[in-house]
Amino acid sequence: GRSDDMMIVRGVNVFPTQIEELILKRPELSAHYQCVLTREGPMDNLTVVVETRPGLSPESIEARAAAKQLQHEVKVYVGSSVSVDLKPEGGVERSQGKARRVVDLRERKG
Repeated sequence: GRSDDMMIVRGVNVFPTQIEELILKRPELSAHYQCVLTREGPMDNLTVVVETRPGLSPESIEARAAAKQLQHEVKVYVGSSVSVDLKPEGGVERSQGKARRVVDLRERKG
């Protein structure tokens, strides 16, 4: 992975490519995703916002099971807990050119 995309979440180095690899293994999910970083108090939180494959509702049992599985795999392979937010097809912002995979909403200490 490229080091400039690396996120540090609760002391764990997380690369979007690691998460992407896990997403691509799940046929219920599409390759459109974003890693959204937020902070609640002292804790950083990472939410993986990912689209379900075309024709599959994010509310379906199949999609929810895939989200749970993805959550578990990220914890095991990456070493950090994440939340997974499923979106329908088109629910993740598309950008022209390079995809914007990391959205950092944490307050900057300054």
